[in-house]
Amino acid sequence: TGSFLAFRLPSAADRLLDIYTDALENDPQYKSAEFSYLSGKEIKVQGRAGLLPNISINAQTNWNEYYQNGNLQNEYNNFSSSARLTQPLIRIDSWFKYRQSKFLTDAAEADFAYSQQALIVRTAELYFNVLRAIDNLSAARSEEKAIKKQLDQIRQRYEVGLSAVTEVQEAQLAFDLSVASRTRVEGEVYTAKESLNALIGREIFSLDGLVNDLNVTNPVPASKEEWARKAVANNFRLKAANLRKFASKNNARSVASNHLPKVDIVGTQSESETNQYSFDGLNTGGAFNITVPDETQRDTYSLQLSMPIFQGGAVISRTKQAYAESNKSSEDALFTERSVIQDVRSQYSNVVTLVANLRAQKQAVVSASSALEATQVGYEVGTRNIVDLLQAEKNLYSAERNLSNAKYDYLITTLRLHLAAGTLTPENLIEINNLLG
Repeated sequence: TGSFLAFRLPSAADRLLDIYTDALENDPQYKSAEFSYLSGKEIKVQGRAGLLPNISINAQTNWNEYYQNGNLQNEYNNFSSSARLTQPLIRIDSWFKYRQSKFLTDAAEADFAYSQQALIVRTAELYFNVLRAIDNLSAARSEEKAIKKQLDQIRQRYEVGLSAVTEVQEAQLAFDLSVASRTRVEGEVYTAKESLNALIGREIFSLDGLVNDLNVTNPVPASKEEWARKAVANNFRLKAANLRKFASKNNARSVASNHLPKVDIVGTQSESETNQYSFDGLNTGGAFNITVPDETQRDTYSLQLSMPIFQGGAVISRTKQAYAESNKSSEDALFTERSVIQDVRSQYSNVVTLVANLRAQKQAVVSASSALEATQVGYEVGTRNIVDLLQAEKNLYSAERNLSNAKYDYLITTLRLHLAAGTLTPENLIEINNLLG
């Protein structure tokens, strides 16, 4: 059950870590999260810029011509330049804006950390969905083959008068249903395979399957509340929500500070140069006289204060809006916290249930195998009919499918538990990868 049967090529099979490595490079959803993080890193830089010096320069050149009665009397070139340095001295709004930007950058980092963990789970889910479909297909083919064998035997017994036509019809019905089931599962294999292909951007031909027995254990620590405390402390989705709550509070304080005085230190240096030419007129042959350039320079240093007095109520309105948004972000963070706690508790219970289910499914396979053997013997001696035998065949393969699905459910749910708790790392994937071969 560890390879793609008809899809297998001579090349080596992909392991779970191979798929994860490819997903890190090629999954568009993950790459999008990475670029969102890179974008978010710049928010802090932009917020800090509001507290740092601002330097600007300007330059201008003008050519001037003066005419009188259509005659050129004077012409000159004027060049001016200026440099301005502004250093915020008292800017309460900019300070809170900077604090907001720091929280937003940290939130972007937390979002990206969660995306990294989520990629581990998505990779495992898609990988095991393929293996699950292949195992189901293997069981469906085995069931079809076994029922076909029973159908052939019933037909032979009917031809020699040892079976009734109803037994042939029952066997034929069971065989037709098994063919339909096998066809449906073949479609599921292709669908699961294409979903995995879309994750890594290339076609998968064979995968390593589970070869080692699962050492299923209940989660450690064995306390739902301990896992909930872990989630509150470590879940990156919750961290991002709390950081955005703090960012929104600082934004509200920044907006509310817009009515406070703003003080800047401003230094300006300006230079001007004029090159003037005078025209003597037609009586002197139209000669030009060039004067000495006029150069000026001015340096200005000032302490500037600005304070809005009334802006039509805009400052008060924006302040109310910002505090409403801050309250909303607080409620969003609370909702996220409760969702995370609910998720981690549910995943914990799911793992515990799956551990018990796996043990029960292993015993169910043993029991179904024994029941099939007993039914076959009973059918041979006439104490069981063909319907009993076909049902026993179906029960065995159904138990095998359930056991296979329970294994994959256990592995995936364990990863989901760690994701909800914020403790998921690639090492968890390595542990699962060691079970493959």
